[in-house]
Amino acid sequence: MPAKGKHRRPKANRLTRTIAAVAGTGSAAIALPLMGAAGAHAAPAPAKAATAHTYTVKSGDSLSGIARAQHVSGGWKKLYDNNRDAIGGNPSLIRPGLKLTLGEQATGKAEPAAAKPAKPAAKAEPAAAKAEPAATGFTAPVAGATIGTPYHQAGSMWSSGYHTGTDFVVPTGTSLKAVGAGTVVSAGWGGAYGNQVVIKLADGHYAQYAHLSALSVLAGQAVTAGQQVGLSGATGNVTGPHLHFEIRTTPDYGSDVDPVAYLRAHGVSL
Repeated sequence: MPAKGKHRRPKANRLTRTIAAVAGTGSAAIALPLMGAAGAHAAPAPAKAATAHTYTVKSGDSLSGIARAQHVSGGWKKLYDNNRDAIGGNPSLIRPGLKLTLGEQATGKAEPAAAKPAKPAAKAEPAAAKAEPAATGFTAPVAGATIGTPYHQAGSMWSSGYHTGTDFVVPTGTSLKAVGAGTVVSAGWGGAYGNQVVIKLADGHYAQYAHLSALSVLAGQAVTAGQQVGLSGATGNVTGPHLHFEIRTTPDYGSDVDPVAYLRAHGVSL
């Protein structure tokens, strides 16, 4: 039996040493991957958190202005695509109080990067300030435009025998402004005038904007001086894109007065 004892003892020693060696190396080998896996799993967690940012439309807003000020990637078209169900089929027609989704912004470590574009927004303010009303509360219907066909120019192409308004030469898509505070009495198709907006001003006169490519207001809506009411275009009976602008004593055709003289009398430089 001694031979068997001699045989078992060395085998047990080798097995003990093998287990000890495996335990000595295996514990480290197992511990390191576990720590590495935990670290790799925990690191991306903050980047996964994101919040949807929204913006509430205010009077005078437009999709392009919101997209520029809020730094929406993809501009107004992306903003419109993200909110098509809420806005409807006309991207120029957004109502005050409407909540728009601007997109997702990562939280945690990503916040500082998202906050950096805030400074450029202030640089856009001077451009918007150009449309600010004069001290009298009135402003031009379109900024920096050249006057084309003047008021009362005679011609057989007009049913009255003369031009009942003043044309401002601007390309399609130019922002058009309410010349003064008032209430929209009509916004829609106006026959030969194409898409039009008519506003009853605070002093009882009416301002008409014709041949628009898009409307930004609804009938019954209150507007302030300088607020966008639509975009210029070439709808209706026209030979090219421009704004046909009238000042009337009633909302109806034929009650026109000289629009340039009216605006200049209210402190507007044209």
